[in-house]
Amino acid sequence: QVQLVESGGGLVQAGDSLRLSCAASGRTFTGYAMGWFRQAPGKGREFVAAISWSGSSTRYADSVKGRFTVSRDNAKNTVYLQMNNLKSEDTAVYYCAAATGGPKVILALYDYWGQGTQVTVSS
Repeated sequence: QVQLVESGGGLVQAGDSLRLSCAASGRTFTGYAMGWFRQAPGKGREFVAAISWSGSSTRYADSVKGRFTVSRDNAKNTVYLQMNNLKSEDTAVYYCAAATGGPKVILALYDYWGQGTQVTVSS
């Protein structure tokens, strides 16, 4: 089992920045690609960004390209999501997830999930 704990969410104004963190523990973190997803009220969970184990490969949803950056520090078993120029439509609960293999955009391909952290952007 891999346990994932997100942190860093909060209430910000449009145009502000936030950095989310996802700390992994338990079974070895080695080899897992990591993804970030989000779920807004009344909507399904959607892909935001993903990163390979090595960090050399990343993928982003079109809605966040150029504003969000995913990174990881394997020595700290932590993945980050830097969010800049936040918009009201970014308001959601943000989840990190772990999957074997490369970075994936499909929710069902992830094996482990965190409990989520709330991000609220006021306009």
